[in-house]
Amino acid sequence: MSHHRNAKALLTPAMHGVLDRMARAGHMPLHALTPVQAREAYTAGAGVLDLPLHAMARVEDLPVVARDGFAIPVRLVAPSHGLLPVLVYFHGGGFTIGNIETHDALCRQLAHLAHCAVLSVDYRLAPESKFPTALNDAWDVVQWVAAQGADKQLDAKHIAVGGDSAGGTLAAVCAVFARDAGIPLALQLLFYPGTAAHQTADSHRKFARGFVLEEPHITYFFNHYIRTPADRDDWRFAPLDGVDASGHPVDLTGVTPAWLGLAECDPLVDEGVAYADRLRMAGVAVDLDIYRGVVHEFIKMGRAIPEALIAHADAARALKNAFSGKG
Repeated sequence: MSHHRNAKALLTPAMHGVLDRMARAGHMPLHALTPVQAREAYTAGAGVLDLPLHAMARVEDLPVVARDGFAIPVRLVAPSHGLLPVLVYFHGGGFTIGNIETHDALCRQLAHLAHCAVLSVDYRLAPESKFPTALNDAWDVVQWVAAQGADKQLDAKHIAVGGDSAGGTLAAVCAVFARDAGIPLALQLLFYPGTAAHQTADSHRKFARGFVLEEPHITYFFNHYIRTPADRDDWRFAPLDGVDASGHPVDLTGVTPAWLGLAECDPLVDEGVAYADRLRMAGVAVDLDIYRGVVHEFIKMGRAIPEALIAHADAARALKNAFSGKG
């Protein structure tokens, strides 16, 4: 590994150019804004580097009723009207920002490439809704798909869960819940998931500033999401090193196979690798891709970053293989 002071040298020329343009734009950092302002700013910029929206045969917005009666908005996109396998997708944004719209292009791209339905979930956000509300919403939607998805031409025998960043955390935890509930999943598709209770890995120091997801952002997001500092050590917040009610790390034996797509220049890369290792040690099949020279959020930069298109294709291939039983 190179010294921390040389970390920018790892970036691809295209990625370097994007970061330079971001710096010159001079926008207020999200962590300096209120959560409402941060959501507006993130939504306003979400499509700048992302791919154009891919036309879909089906686009349907509908509610899924949560355990407390809240109507969780979800968007179903599909390349055809027939019965299709389905990816239940949870957007990133530190549990505080992001929504169906900010990740619509990505979900449509995955649906197109993998020829599957994608159900994008607008789970409730912090600080209005604290841990574990986002997780409860995510899991309630997965259970709804398993029980009632057939009514929407979703193949309940071929369900995958996926997400990026905080959404990857939700997907990873839902994979454990599904194992315990006897709901068979085909795959957990994790783009640079957050998995650690505390940000102590070397990559958090190496890429703390200047690589899109900065240390103050992580602190800002997590402080909005958690109720007390003890929540950080709950495995449902941190599946890598969090613990259950008895104080033990969660057992990952028997969870569905995983595909992880990580960014090399990302504070979360070390914990992503460590989580892949934990899954493998539990006997879980893992496919791990690390995209060199790119940063957190790169999968939503398909207009500018070639690695985003490669990651989309790799993820779609993993989905197709899992749904066909080849994974």
